[in-house]
Amino acid sequence: MINDYIFDVDGTLTPSRGTIDPGFYKDFLQFAKTNRVFLVTGSDRDKTLEQLTPYLYNKCTRVYNCSGSDVYEGTKNVYRDDWELPSDVERHLENELLFSKFPIRNGIHIERRPGGVNFSILGRANTCFVEREEYVKWDELTNERREISRRLRLKFPELEVQIGGQTGLDLAPLGRNKSQILRDFETNDELHFFGDMMEEGQNDYALAKAVEEKGGFHYHVKDWMDTRTKLVGILDRQLVESVVK
Repeated sequence: MINDYIFDVDGTLTPSRGTIDPGFYKDFLQFAKTNRVFLVTGSDRDKTLEQLTPYLYNKCTRVYNCSGSDVYEGTKNVYRDDWELPSDVERHLENELLFSKFPIRNGIHIERRPGGVNFSILGRANTCFVEREEYVKWDELTNERREISRRLRLKFPELEVQIGGQTGLDLAPLGRNKSQILRDFETNDELHFFGDMMEEGQNDYALAKAVEEKGGFHYHVKDWMDTRTKLVGILDRQLVESVVK
């Protein structure tokens, strides 16, 4: 049986929208050299390269950007599934932006990606930590993203709408969530999925549920430090097993 290790990126391997910690970089690189490692993220390739470095990105067995709609093996694009945002959905998002009472706006609010879009009331610019934290507090107080998700699902049942990261919503055609990547895995593989957004309605939920249904394991981590602790434990165990053999 082959063990396949699948990782979300933002919030699981890195701080939200940030770059990987130098110490964790070394640990994760070691893990990737001795295990089959797959990444799955709602972000596009450029953002993932920025967060992890091209070297680490290319050391992974396969990287599923845009929730699996844009797939790379090293520098080779092996699959891409584009989607055009319908004009009525775009108008709805513009109205949500107009009527939100959150006071800060910064950058692009509707970011088009292969296979879907990301929508953010705050905006997708390189916002400062303080602005992001302000939105996190606002969202916790008002449940704004959950309410926007609910309205979108009611009006557009053909859409997949999921909470992603600290400030965004991921929109795509129904079924194009992270669980779509399992089309590429063998039925006898033992799957291990690490993510930080596994509650229902969040963008790791569908994959975590699908992995469990296949008899695999999912690990709901608090942050990248929690992931690092778990990976170091696996590496230590693998080292002991190799010595015993």
